[in-house]
Amino acid sequence: MHAIVIREPGDADVLTWTEVPDPAPGPDEVLIDVAASAVNRADVMQRKGFYPPPEGAPPYPGLEVSGRVAELGADVTSGLSVGDEVCALLSGGGYAEKVAVPAGQVLPVPRGIDLVEAAGLPEVACTVWSNVFQLGGLRAGETLLAHGGGSGIGTFAIQLAKARGARVVTTVGSAEKAVRCRELGADEAVNYREDDFVEHGPYDVILDLIGAKYLARNVDALAVGGRLMVIGLQGGARAELDLGKLLGKRAAVHATTLRARPADEKAAIVTGVREHVWPLLEAGRIRTVVDRRVPMADAAAAHRALEDSVHVGKILLTV
Repeated sequence: MHAIVIREPGDADVLTWTEVPDPAPGPDEVLIDVAASAVNRADVMQRKGFYPPPEGAPPYPGLEVSGRVAELGADVTSGLSVGDEVCALLSGGGYAEKVAVPAGQVLPVPRGIDLVEAAGLPEVACTVWSNVFQLGGLRAGETLLAHGGGSGIGTFAIQLAKARGARVVTTVGSAEKAVRCRELGADEAVNYREDDFVEHGPYDVILDLIGAKYLARNVDALAVGGRLMVIGLQGGARAELDLGKLLGKRAAVHATTLRARPADEKAAIVTGVREHVWPLLEAGRIRTVVDRRVPMADAAAAHRALEDSVHVGKILLTV
């Protein structure tokens, strides 16, 4: 098969489409003929040498795919069949023509969703569901602040929170992105270049991709009993935390990653997504937001587009 190989840590041009050995599924794995993958910030970090794949994961980037089941491991009893259209959450290896993945991380393509577009669902759905709802406990009537509203995570978080009865505020970097986010259901879209999101709070749950740069202001913006969910470090990893403010608000700060979790934890998240999120997609209450489709062999162009941060939604890589 062909896959995108990172020749050495560096800029987007180190991504090379080349022939590599075919994967073989383990006893509890499913082999997927890949139709598409999607670009995530974690892929950029891996390309630069800052985010190596977990032990045992393929060395190629790519945390999610869609495609068709090509082969089932000997112990797979999940009801999947060869030829089924599926999408899957990965620990790596999505930028390839084939990938083997634990059966518990495989989802059917939602009814009414295009097979290629389904490649952009697993990572955002599992990240938002596990952080905002399973751990963050967002309830109907509460307010969510989703940073980076134009990102794949942001566009999905806005829609899922609104579908479950929450009020949603998001941060954006342009007037155009503000319009798009309001179209997706955001009650407010705060341009962080012109306005302070703290003044639009308080927020019961904050979903944060920035990290250190926003930590103090995120704590300022939390409601009493609020929950700050840190899932990214685009603004650095080290900052001072005012525990006095946190105590006074009886608030909590959680920091999580998805990629390195054990397979059984990922399977539990995937089960929750299938039960609670997939029906909303199939009913049309959440839609996929795709900025562009790029041939997988030209993954370098897709990475440059992501790093330019002018996209809204997901950038997909098609085989």
